Amino acid sequence: MSDIEDFSSRISAIQSEGLAPPATLASLQLDQLIDPWGNPYQYVVHGTAPPAQYRKDRFLVPLNSDYDLYSQGPDGQSVPPITASASRDDIIRANDGGFIGLASDY
Repeated sequence: MSDIEDFSSRISAIQSEGLAPPATLASLQLDQLIDPWGNPYQYVVHGTAPPAQYRKDRFLVPLNSDYDLYSQGPDGQSVPPITASASRDDIIRANDGGFIGLASDY
């Protein structure tokens, strides 16, 4: 969770300057970092990726309006709806950064 909070803070600093979120984590030199389970962090910028890739709640409403940032959790698997079994152990950013935690707790 602390990595996602850190990444989100860095992206928020860019957004506070009136700029769009960076297109990739590589532009922040964060693309080489891996989560505690050895997997790369996932980052999807809304407006540049197809809406089908956006993380969604149980009502299939996107979790964020700007970008999704998450870890695929211990199983290394994930699908957009966080209620799916493959996504329940993901560590997610939701509510435009108002929530960072386990998908099953959202």
